[in-house]
Amino acid sequence: MRLVVVGNGMAGSRLVSEVRARDPHMRIAVFGAEPCRPYNRVLLSNVLAGSSRPEQVRLVDASWYEAHDVEAVLGATVTGIDREGGHVVTACGRREPYDLLVLATGSDAIVPPIPGVERAIPFRTLGDCERIVAAAGHARRAVVVGGGLLGVEAARGLAGRGLPVTLLHLAGHLMERQLDVEAGEVLGETLAGLGVEIRTGVSAEAVLEDGVRLAGGELVEGDLVVLACGVRPVTWPAERAGLRVRRGVVVDDELRTDDPSIFAIGECAEHDGTVYGLVAPAWEQAAVAADVIAGGKARYRGSRLVTRLKARSVELAAMGETQLGEEHAEVVRFSHRARGTYRKLVIRDGRLVGAILLGESDVVGTLTQLYDRGGPVPGDRAGLLFPGSSATPVADSPTLMPDAAKVCQCNNVTKGQIRACWEAGARDVAAVTAATRATTGCGTCRDAVEGIVDWLCEQEGVSV
Repeated sequence: MRLVVVGNGMAGSRLVSEVRARDPHMRIAVFGAEPCRPYNRVLLSNVLAGSSRPEQVRLVDASWYEAHDVEAVLGATVTGIDREGGHVVTACGRREPYDLLVLATGSDAIVPPIPGVERAIPFRTLGDCERIVAAAGHARRAVVVGGGLLGVEAARGLAGRGLPVTLLHLAGHLMERQLDVEAGEVLGETLAGLGVEIRTGVSAEAVLEDGVRLAGGELVEGDLVVLACGVRPVTWPAERAGLRVRRGVVVDDELRTDDPSIFAIGECAEHDGTVYGLVAPAWEQAAVAADVIAGGKARYRGSRLVTRLKARSVELAAMGETQLGEEHAEVVRFSHRARGTYRKLVIRDGRLVGAILLGESDVVGTLTQLYDRGGPVPGDRAGLLFPGSSATPVADSPTLMPDAAKVCQCNNVTKGQIRACWEAGARDVAAVTAATRATTGCGTCRDAVEGIVDWLCEQEGVSV
C-alpha cells in the first residue's frame, strides 16, 4: 500500500506519525511546500516575542524520517492530482504514485489587494516570522493590520521587543469571532497598558514606505507593517482534481472526500459544514484518518473548540457560543476593567455552551472540562467564577482533578494518562511529553502537567 501525504505542517506531519504507529510497513511519502521540517505554527508568536528560538518549535527531529522509513520531500509543491492514473505531480515534474492520498494543505495568509501591500510581511509561516524578527531589529515603529488572534499575538510580541506598535482592526472590537463587545474592549485596554495602541473600526487603504494610509486619508506611521488579516484554506489542488469543495475540501466522518481513495484533514478540510482553524481538531482528524487508513473503523464527529491566547501578560481563554446574550441563554458575567478582568459563562439547558475568561483565572481547567464534556453545571453559578467564595471544588488542583479530566486539550491527554505514564517511569515533564505529546500544542497546559507530575512525585516521596 502506497500512502502519499500532501502537506507537511501540523496536520500532515501528525497524520504520518499516526499512520506509522499503526502500520510499520506501509510505504509513505510526504510532500511539504516549505523547505524546512514541520514546526508548531501555534508557537510562532513565542518566536516573534523572542521567548522561543525557531529550533524549539520543531515538531520532528531531522533523523525521524529515516528511522521510521518515511520519505519526506521538502520544498516541493504538489501542483496536480491525476485521480485516474493514481499519482500526484510536483512543480518540478516529479510524479508520485499513490493508493491512498491525504490532502493536508492547510491555509494561506489572506493578503488584502491594496496598493503597496508588497511592503508588508504576512504573519503565517516560520519564514514570515523570521523576516519580521529581522525587520524589527532596525524598525522604529510597527503597524499590525488585523486584530484577530494572530494579530493580537503579533502586536504583543513586537511590543515586548520594545517597539511602539499600532494595531489596526476593521471590526468594532478585537477578536470579534471569539469575544463579545465588552471582552474585546477589556482586551484592548489590557494591550494598551502593555504598549500597543488600538485602533478599531478602521480600514487600511494602502501600505506606504512610512506607514499605513487609512480610508479617509489618515497616515498611521510605521516602518514595519505586519499583516494578520486571516487565512484561507488551500483548496486549489482539490478543485483542479474535480473534488467537491465549498469553503474547504468536503469530507465525511471518515475524512474521505467524494473520491474514496483521497482524504483531507486540517485547515483545508470541511466537515459537516465547518472548517476548523485550530490545531486540536486537526490532530483529532489525523488520528481518525490514520485509523481508517490502517484498516480501522474510527469516525470523526466534530470538535469542541477552545481558543487560548498566547501572549505574555495576557491571559485569555474562549470557548463555544460566547456571543449569546440573556435573550437566548442564561448568562453569568463579571467585569473589573481596571484589573483587566472579564469572565462570562453562557449556560443553556443547564449545560455550559460558552465561556470567556480574560485576566488571571484559576478556573480555566474546571470550565474547560465542563464545556468539553457537556455535563450539567452546578447550581452555584458564582462559585464557578470565584471558587474560593464557595464550596465549589477547583479541578485545576491535581488533588481534586479526576483522572478523566482532560489536561491537554490539543492532544486529548487526561490526568489519568499522565498518571499512568508517570507510574511507568516518566518522572518529569519532558518524559511525560515524550510519552503523551502533552504540552506540544498551544503549550498552555504546561503548568498543569508540571503540577500533576510534581504532585505525583510528592505523593510517592520521589525526588527528581
